[in-house]
Amino acid sequence: MLSQSDTIVAPATPSGEGALAMVRLSGDQTLEIVQKMVPGLSLYEMVSHTARFGIVRYPGGKIIDECVLTVYKNPSSFTGEDMVEISCHGSDFIVQKILELSILHGARMAQPGEFTMRAFLNGKMDLSQSEAVIDLIKADSDAAHDQAMHQLRGGFSHDILHLREKIIEFAALIELELDFGEEDVAFADRTQLRETVGELLRFIAQLKDSFQLGNVIKQGVPTVIAGRPNAGKSTLLNALLREDRAIISDIPGTTRDTIEASLIIRGVRFRIIDTAGIRDTSDKIESLGVDRALSTIRKSYLVVYLYDASTQSSEEVWKDIEGLELTHQKVILAANKSDLSILPDIQPKTDHAHIRISAKQNQNIDALKERMYQLAIGDTPFTDRSIVTNARHFEALTKAHESLMRVQNGLEEDIPSDLIAMDIRQASYHLGSIIGQVDPDDLLDYVFSNFCIGK
Repeated sequence: MLSQSDTIVAPATPSGEGALAMVRLSGDQTLEIVQKMVPGLSLYEMVSHTARFGIVRYPGGKIIDECVLTVYKNPSSFTGEDMVEISCHGSDFIVQKILELSILHGARMAQPGEFTMRAFLNGKMDLSQSEAVIDLIKADSDAAHDQAMHQLRGGFSHDILHLREKIIEFAALIELELDFGEEDVAFADRTQLRETVGELLRFIAQLKDSFQLGNVIKQGVPTVIAGRPNAGKSTLLNALLREDRAIISDIPGTTRDTIEASLIIRGVRFRIIDTAGIRDTSDKIESLGVDRALSTIRKSYLVVYLYDASTQSSEEVWKDIEGLELTHQKVILAANKSDLSILPDIQPKTDHAHIRISAKQNQNIDALKERMYQLAIGDTPFTDRSIVTNARHFEALTKAHESLMRVQNGLEEDIPSDLIAMDIRQASYHLGSIIGQVDPDDLLDYVFSNFCIGK
């Protein structure tokens, strides 16, 4: 890890031509460095969180740009250090010159995520809140944004701290017994301890179980439209998106590759994938498309199986479904061309949802979207509760759960307190790793290396 005493600088906006760009500096020498760049403005006299107009100049006095400088003085800044943000015209050339001038006067280029790392190291946020910053930047739906904001504002951290405090309280009683082991004194009521461990296990299990939903919210719901050629899959894709995204043709086998598009339903992003029609074919290109379709279906979370209600019988539909070899996927059977249908509804064999639609006539498309949402998300509110969206957090919770299971078994079998204490310490460690109350450098490097430079 690089020295935290350095003053760092980085562009805080993407490269390219635009109206405005921003360069950010942080560190003990920030005011001194920027003062040399803007000699006509007294940064030391500026009140924190105020902005002033200033002219950035080369050492010889030549003007680089007219800028607006915002000063944040420690500890009341994002990083907890003196910070200055220089808003200039959106030219890569100007940004580069301001960066070069900053380095000339004593700053160094920031590493990816180093501003947020300093915020963590200076106690402005814990580790899970730091990770929420990148989730907030990448959020592409209301649901992903709400969860990132919940985590950034400390909702998830509060739950983890509550769990850890319970475990530490539990550990203190066990450790006290160990200190007075020779006197054979029991400070902890075993029945009460078993109840406490059971409560902790239930809470952690709820958080672990939320990871599937959290992953869906964060990454989007992988949703495949599957069916035979000419079932109307491309027409349905266009109807869902309300735009001509896929080419429509009466010729079977037109779609030979997967077509992906995003659809937001009630704030949740669905990654809709139109696939090649599934059938036996001697056409090598179409056959590759069918193989890719089957592979995509098996990786999906939700499958909308579209069949032609005017031609396909119940037996044919179920034969097709069995051929897909679905395991964990949630399935909606969509009877398309229902406006032309002369066949009865298929006979139910499973709990798969079933709906009649007409993609061409745009009939029941909104009802289909609601079915998709209900299968993927359900009625569970997710805006005001902690949902695990981070694989690292899920792994830590899993390990904490395993440690507490060993504690529970140890209490049931009345094993010695020193062995129970080891597993309690492990559970506390794993929960602490979520919020950064353990500080191995490799953990911090792993977390912050995924950030963009300037954040």
